[in-house]
Amino acid sequence: QVQLVESGGGLVQPGGSLRLSCTASGRRFSFGTMGWYRQAPGKERELVVVMASGGAQNYADSVKGRFAISRDYAKDTVYLQMDNLKPEDTGVYYCYVSARQGIGRQYNPYWGQGTQVTVSS
Repeated sequence: QVQLVESGGGLVQPGGSLRLSCTASGRRFSFGTMGWYRQAPGKERELVVVMASGGAQNYADSVKGRFAISRDYAKDTVYLQMDNLKPEDTGVYYCYVSARQGIGRQYNPYWGQGTQVTVSS
């Protein structure tokens, strides 16, 4: 099975920065799209940013210019640099990975356990 290990959440003041990381592992699995979603209290889970294996990125409008995704293909790790954080960025951030066991197989979605990000003064 695929395992996702997230780290980097915490409490930060408005205008501050945080960096999240997520490392994927799984015997005989290869990874496609990797990225991040978030869920605020009382709201549905929403896209933050994803990055395809070829490098194409898709950001939510609300984070463009403030957040940046990067990926270490050798380590199967995706990062999210979050700058100029706002209170509305508060929520649980979930790592997302699509993975398959072998060429020609279907990619399936996998989720991390989530890490809390709180932006408050």
